[in-house]
Amino acid sequence: MTEFKIEPATRIKRLPPYLFGRINALKLAKRQAGADIIDLGMGNPSDAAPQLVIDKLCEAARDPRNHHYSASKGIRNLRVDMAKKYAKLWGVDLDPEKEVLACIGSKEGFSHMCLAMMGPGDTAVVPDPAFPIHNYAVALAGGNVISVPLGNNEKFIKNITNVIEHLYPKPKLLILNYPHNPTAMTVDEGFFEPVVDLAKRFGVAVIHDFAYGETCFNGYKAPSFLSVKGAKDVGVEFTTLSKPYNMAGFRIGFAAGNRDMIEALATIKGYYDYGIFQALQIAGIIAMRHCDNFIIEQNERYRSRRDVVCEGLERIGWQVEKPRATMFVWAKVPDENLKGKGTIDYAMDLMEYAEVAIAPGRAFGENGEKYMRIALVENEQRLRQAIRNISKFIQEKPIRKKKQ
Repeated sequence: MTEFKIEPATRIKRLPPYLFGRINALKLAKRQAGADIIDLGMGNPSDAAPQLVIDKLCEAARDPRNHHYSASKGIRNLRVDMAKKYAKLWGVDLDPEKEVLACIGSKEGFSHMCLAMMGPGDTAVVPDPAFPIHNYAVALAGGNVISVPLGNNEKFIKNITNVIEHLYPKPKLLILNYPHNPTAMTVDEGFFEPVVDLAKRFGVAVIHDFAYGETCFNGYKAPSFLSVKGAKDVGVEFTTLSKPYNMAGFRIGFAAGNRDMIEALATIKGYYDYGIFQALQIAGIIAMRHCDNFIIEQNERYRSRRDVVCEGLERIGWQVEKPRATMFVWAKVPDENLKGKGTIDYAMDLMEYAEVAIAPGRAFGENGEKYMRIALVENEQRLRQAIRNISKFIQEKPIRKKKQ
């Protein structure tokens, strides 16, 4: 009798191996065995959301009027308040009806935008390294990725222009992300002007992931792609409440910008979901209306943790620059520490012997090799302990004394 085998769709087979899988499996096994793993691997805020937001969520959740299906594009007041935020912070005028859409987190919105924009044979230009979904969402939509080395200067724009000029068929999308995950690379005012110019010149749409646009330090203010004249003609920008307000589990993100792209995303979402639980949306409104000071305080926590990690890594010989934004530190590991290993295997060793989980740069692309991403999601005491554990591992010393 022939063995029956269920075959998944080819889009599943097109996905590369999930490079965090081995690390996550070891982390679970170590914790089940009683190890105290210091987890700095994921950008998952560990601090609480604003109490005002939590109180409003509880109140709204008790109201039966919020128990029904919501609007897939988000309730009007939520979209209105995001439009007001754009006007206040970046001087961008948005129509909340046609140029703003709420997503179940920006990752969901980004993925469905790729599905709305791309199909088999279409190509997206994506810098390397990249946040994994920037590549995987294109693959899931049936498209292909052309990688260019990540940058934030004129040379980077020229590299993209060269790719677009010489590729046939012409790329359909350019995907950007500043402040950048995983590298924490930032851009200054004026960077997006040539991006808009090349998009108009070649007829390429732009998606800018602005998830860390409000997580900035030392007076740096991240520019919005949409603040450039003509940006709404060529693309959209994704933002989120996850990072600035510690509301990652609430899953509230936004797409804003080009009306045609927003409409295409709304069409896809109209078929796929009924929107975010309305009580969560109401809580999101409260966050945007009343919690500006909370963002300032949270950014100061990240700045302080950044300094602890950067100074600690420098002491043990890792090469690092203090980032101006994001909740990550991107550090280059000396070759003598790697000892010929790739960063994925090195991350496994750190988990096994130093009981510290950090993200291997290779998981974000070929150009991430030799780098590690450290998430600033633990308090300063735990971060210092993580550095001590890594230092002991490098010196081949046990991290704990053996029991007598």
